[in-house]
Amino acid sequence: MIVKDEENCITRCLDSVIDLVDEMVIVDTGSTDNTIEICRSYNARVFEYLWNDNFAEARNFGLDKVTQDWVLWLDADEEVARESREQLSNHDLFTNYDALSVPLINFYGEKVDHDEIAQIAQPRFFRNHRGFRFENKIHEWLNVSSAYDQDRVGFIDLKIYHYGYLNNQVENKQKFIRNVNLLLRELEEEKNHAWPHYYLAMEYYRRNQLIKAFEHVNQSINLFIKEGIIPPPSMLYSLKYSILIRTESWEGAWPGIKSAVQMFPDYVDLRFYMGVILYCKQMYQEALDCFQTCIQMGEDNLNYLSIKGLGSFRAWFYTGLCFEKLNDTKEALLAYLKALMVSNNFQPAREAINNLIDMEPAIAELFKHLKPEFKRLLHGQANSEPL
Repeated sequence: MIVKDEENCITRCLDSVIDLVDEMVIVDTGSTDNTIEICRSYNARVFEYLWNDNFAEARNFGLDKVTQDWVLWLDADEEVARESREQLSNHDLFTNYDALSVPLINFYGEKVDHDEIAQIAQPRFFRNHRGFRFENKIHEWLNVSSAYDQDRVGFIDLKIYHYGYLNNQVENKQKFIRNVNLLLRELEEEKNHAWPHYYLAMEYYRRNQLIKAFEHVNQSINLFIKEGIIPPPSMLYSLKYSILIRTESWEGAWPGIKSAVQMFPDYVDLRFYMGVILYCKQMYQEALDCFQTCIQMGEDNLNYLSIKGLGSFRAWFYTGLCFEKLNDTKEALLAYLKALMVSNNFQPAREAINNLIDMEPAIAELFKHLKPEFKRLLHGQANSEPL
């Protein structure tokens, strides 16, 4: 890891790996709090590094200190999940591959909620002394392209939880300013590089500066196309249409979203966004078809950065909205109940059911005859029995 002033979260991270690793290599870039002392209390090897505004170089400096054959790389605001650790004993994975991807679970919102996550597979384990290095001054990544080309990247279902996108972390103004300044400087040095524009768009998006975010994501898409990368990475289109939906730019989003879905037909998020756009354009049957396709697709494809619920409870919720607009309140009620069956804490579905009961006497009467298990859902009571 590379760290600086992480005393508020470093213990959680180190606790999660203390019984999994043979050595800990920590690169400290100038902590003034108790970070170094905490790391040393775990018998970590701590190396001081003069910060030079380059995350990849700091990460590679630490990599050069590693003595073991396999490396797990983390950030201080992450932890390795307790479940599924038995997979680490699968020696075939570590024999047959040079790198292993894991599900990276990014929490967002006000607090830790396992229904408020964005997830993607990311290579976090890799063989040492095979030439793998980190690249990019900011938002550094491990260059394992050669391993991908040779089918030497496997998958291990060992989740890593990342807490850095929670609101209280995003609102850290100093981190936002630091990241933006580094990215702008990188653009000055390499103006035709597409990735800095994407990361700038993400920084502005998280700060709700949506016009700037939209400008940079479009520049990123155009630069990828100019570089001959067609189609550009899928996450750019996910961000683009998220911005258009948040700004209610329905005419700007349609019909372009159809092209994005055609480019990535197995990306459930884009299909969901197309459904939202169709719904807001009052094309309710077409939107309903979209959301039902999302439910069929599910959301287990970790090849894409995906928001949880877009292939399950959020799609069921919008299915209910569509049925309401199509004057089928019974099917709407069932769709909202199915949303709550998947995510009992999904408040919009609960509110929609209450509104139906208040407005429709027939629905109120129907609800009286539902199984008690369904009624408990409306009151936020979890149910372990099959419904």
